[in-house]
Amino acid sequence: MNRKKTTTKKRHVVYVLLVLLGFITSCSPEYIPNMVNSPMLSNQGEFQATIATGTSNFDAQTAFAITDNIGIMVNGSYGNETNDSTDDFHKHLFFEGGLGYYDKIGSKGRYEIYGGFGTGKVEGYFDGAWVGSEITDANYNRIFIQPGIGISTGIYDGSFSPRIVFVQMNPNGPAFENGSYNTFFEPVITSKIGYKYVKFVIQMGASFQIGEEELNYEHQHFIFNFGFNFNFGRKYYDL
Repeated sequence: MNRKKTTTKKRHVVYVLLVLLGFITSCSPEYIPNMVNSPMLSNQGEFQATIATGTSNFDAQTAFAITDNIGIMVNGSYGNETNDSTDDFHKHLFFEGGLGYYDKIGSKGRYEIYGGFGTGKVEGYFDGAWVGSEITDANYNRIFIQPGIGISTGIYDGSFSPRIVFVQMNPNGPAFENGSYNTFFEPVITSKIGYKYVKFVIQMGASFQIGEEELNYEHQHFIFNFGFNFNFGRKYYDL
């Protein structure tokens, strides 16, 4: 009986130590949603490019209308906050490509749906009182499905895009395990204001995890970016 009690106590002690270890360590490979590319294309030959900054640091985006209904996009995101060795330490590089369908609703209304795949790398700061501190990097993959509805004019473009993404984070190091795909719902509102070829763009939204699966990484919940959008090849005679 005494041996059983001793074994049980040891197990409880180990369990408590593991719980305490979880509280005094923090790992921060972090999924940061990039800016949503919502071009609202109008016609074959139209090309758009966007540069922006915000919660995802720096974003560069392009979109091109192959036909009057088929569009492609290529997007990139880069962030570097490595001057601080605290929880704010973060670095990421991400690229994605997508293919989609768009069409008009009257002369100014637009709708679109894109899907695609992206891959990237993120670095975070792993800090543990007993295991030491080190930079932890992770490779991640992401699949996205992005419908959208809005308007396109010579002065203002606006859209609502409820993006759905599936993220797989694979942190390196013995303290982590490769993850399965986690689902996020990321609705955003995008506004572009200017005249024809150059517009100021601002985007606001959020990122919500769908499901109760435990994440093996941090997650940024807000999307806010602003910058400039350049448009070439759009036909304005019917706008």
